Amino acid sequence: MASITLGGNPVTLAGDFPQTGEQAKDFTLVGQDLSDIKLSAFAGKQVVLNIFPSLDTPVCATAIRKFNETAGTKENTVVLCISGDLPFAHKRFCVAEGIENVVTASAFRNPQFALDYGVAMQDGPLAGLTARAVAVLDASGKVVYAQLVPEIKQEPDYESALAALS
Repeated sequence: MASITLGGNPVTLAGDFPQTGEQAKDFTLVGQDLSDIKLSAFAGKQVVLNIFPSLDTPVCATAIRKFNETAGTKENTVVLCISGDLPFAHKRFCVAEGIENVVTASAFRNPQFALDYGVAMQDGPLAGLTARAVAVLDASGKVVYAQLVPEIKQEPDYESALAALS
């Protein structure tokens, strides 16, 4: 169990964030069209898990835009942008922002995802949402980069995440 901050105030997380070298746990999330999105469906591809609280916050929106412009254009790479927002909000955001190079996924049907990935906020004003984190998986599903962002209002380290992609 880890602790991060929101505006300098401590927030407790449940679960264990995956570490470099570990095999990523499979999950099922919900796509914009309400279909299931399974991590296992991307076997053989590099996967960037961009996890965040809500697309309706400035830092989260910026991260989606940046990954859409960078990692989303890399060959044999899929960027999954994951939050607890409903799939309808994901679709609205992507259409309004012209986001086409990432896959958005909602965890609203699967709260176990946040626990399995150690990003379930247990307290504070955003309790029930996911913390900000980035995990890069190689084509075999092994974690090659992991960042649990220590302050929710901070952007992730894009440069390091991108450097982990081959």
